[in-house]
Amino acid sequence: MDQTKSKARQIKTETINTLGEKISKAKVLAFADYHGLGANQINSLRQKVKEANGELIIAKNTLLARALILTNYQLPATNYQLTGPTVAILAYQDEIAPVKAIAEFIKTLGLPKFKFAFFGKDFLDAVALEALSKIPDRNILQAKVVGAIASPLYGLVYVLQANLRNLISVLDQKAKSGSS
Repeated sequence: MDQTKSKARQIKTETINTLGEKISKAKVLAFADYHGLGANQINSLRQKVKEANGELIIAKNTLLARALILTNYQLPATNYQLTGPTVAILAYQDEIAPVKAIAEFIKTLGLPKFKFAFFGKDFLDAVALEALSKIPDRNILQAKVVGAIASPLYGLVYVLQANLRNLISVLDQKAKSGSS
């Protein structure tokens, strides 16, 4: 009996350490209530998050809580305890893409429901997490920045070209009037 308990304790410790390693690598760590989703829907959601370079993990709340403590994450109030069926969404590369994948899934099914998240070490409640999911993709944001930088440059080029055109026009008129 003691051997069974020690084996179970060892498995839990390994799970907590594995979760802790994954959590420490994540740029964003989000939690959602997946109550009401079937196995096929969870697998579909897991695939969408994976395509967004993230990971979806279902683990016991106590193990998730211990992994959070292990990695120095602090839940601010008792309102944000890990209760009920909880899925953890970890974003490793693009901070927003896996959260957007969950938000798209929520639009179609109404589930899962965001609970809270950590952006870096900063705590976000469900409302802030939903707002984060509405930020445009990284490529779109980069394109907007390039467009904002390039726009004044295009205006400058146009103004300089206009001055050159005017100079050429004046020289052309001068050449025509001087030759006649």
